[in-house]
Amino acid sequence: MDNKNELRELTISFALAVSDVCEEIKGCSSYVNQIVKSSSSIGANLYEAKYAQSRADFINKLEISLKECSETEYWLELLHRKNKLSDEHYNSLNNTRGKIQRMLIASITTAKKNS
Repeated sequence: MDNKNELRELTISFALAVSDVCEEIKGCSSYVNQIVKSSSSIGANLYEAKYAQSRADFINKLEISLKECSETEYWLELLHRKNKLSDEHYNSLNNTRGKIQRMLIASITTAKKNS
């Protein structure tokens, strides 16, 4: 599997994993809603990049994915600090999020070099 497909698959499995964990959280519905939105938006913007109208539009979509990834990190930390996410869930999700972030940064860097 190439890096592009690996990243797409990773964003889907990550969004599903976040959603699964959030279904078990009681309370903090505003935080839960935000993290479900931001975690799924990472992949949604990546998919939109596939049909970008220009190289600049492509890079912009990837950068939006990166911002959503950063926002997801924030919500993960809040839920963890409120003891709504176990250390195990937090570490697992945040490690995957970090991998996605590194892959997005590499993709953005490559796209900028090639433009």
